Amino acid sequence: MKQPKIIAYLKPQCGWSMGVRAVLEKYNLKYEDRNIIDDQEQFQEMVEKSGQTLSPCVEVNGKMLKDVSGEEVEDYLVEKKYVKKKEDPTDVPIDSACLGH
Repeated sequence: MKQPKIIAYLKPQCGWSMGVRAVLEKYNLKYEDRNIIDDQEQFQEMVEKSGQTLSPCVEVNGKMLKDVSGEEVEDYLVEKKYVKKKEDPTDVPIDSACLGH
């Protein structure tokens, strides 16, 4: 399977963002981790590309997945055949809210 180009617009510490990272790492996928909290240019780019302010947003080969959980990212990657479904557990929940953020 060919490695897709992935740009992930994430918060440094957030349940949803950590879930997205866990899924991408589970499948050994390379990705650009764009910090939307500490870098306002990255946040603005995410808003322009996605048309909204909620995160995480993950761009896969030009397709923007908006306000997604790790579970939703995994489902998309499997559906589009970028990866073959693995049942391996992750270190963190892949569908968990940000607490206090």
